[in-house]
Amino acid sequence: MLPDADDLPDLLLDLAVPHEDINEVVALRRTVTADPGVLRLLAAGADEVTGTSSDPAAPAAPAGSGSPSGLDELAAAAPAALDGYFLVYVLLAALPHARAYHQARNIPADVSRHTLADLGRGMTLHRRRYGRGGLSAFQASWLVRHFRGELYQLGRLQYERTRLGERTAQAITATGTDPSAAVAPGTPSLDLHIPDYRGPLTPTACDRSLALARGFFPRHFPDTEYAVATCHSWLLDPQLKRYLRADSNIVRFQERFRPGYEDTEPVDTAAVQFVFGAPDLPIQDLPRRTSVERAVGDHLRTGGHWYLGHGWLPWKG
Repeated sequence: MLPDADDLPDLLLDLAVPHEDINEVVALRRTVTADPGVLRLLAAGADEVTGTSSDPAAPAAPAGSGSPSGLDELAAAAPAALDGYFLVYVLLAALPHARAYHQARNIPADVSRHTLADLGRGMTLHRRRYGRGGLSAFQASWLVRHFRGELYQLGRLQYERTRLGERTAQAITATGTDPSAAVAPGTPSLDLHIPDYRGPLTPTACDRSLALARGFFPRHFPDTEYAVATCHSWLLDPQLKRYLRADSNIVRFQERFRPGYEDTEPVDTAAVQFVFGAPDLPIQDLPRRTSVERAVGDHLRTGGHWYLGHGWLPWKG
């Protein structure tokens, strides 16, 4: 289930685990393998992550159905000596399934590596927020998508194989889109995600990513046709246009999408976390070094809020 101790450091490097965490993760392997109770918890966690599919070529369980609460309960039952690294080991235990799924679908090795390297990015974010190594249940639950074969890193953007929600389908239908397009709720679609630590969101980088994705999914998932691609992000909040230049990367990214439905629930902490690294920083102290920092902070300081924007674009081929 777990990699050999001598192989573990190189494996962690492949997963982009921060160098400062590697020695501790390797040292904890002995604690994990010496305790039958921990091994049972790990097996339960790996089943939670993978959806317990025995056939790597079979459709994965629904993305995101590895619940934060389920992983949180398992982590709470783990020995204190493992601290926040228990869920890292859960994902390591699920790694053979993820790799087998990728191999069964002939996913290129570089795409597989870049996708699963989000484990290391999650650990970097965890240390940046909490000041210690490990992975939270929320972060591990996000990585369920990667380890089930539902999400892929293709250049600058990530693409999640999912299905249209009711509100998105209604918004698309209301535009008078070609009635032959399959846009009913539950229709297969691709959800675009914008990871940080990946450089600027330039038009060129996005064009390359979209071109990669348009070739990738028909080649590796020919059994599924995607009618549309969607994006749900505070970066699509139209209020950003009040603060950013028309030729800014973010505004140009927004203009790729047709408007979806309107969301009225503020997501201020998501914007602060994405831009400044932690969700609970004092608003009055937020720096103003870049145009995006000024936009996010100044808007909040004047009593405004940020909201999830919802967009979509046609996707064929």
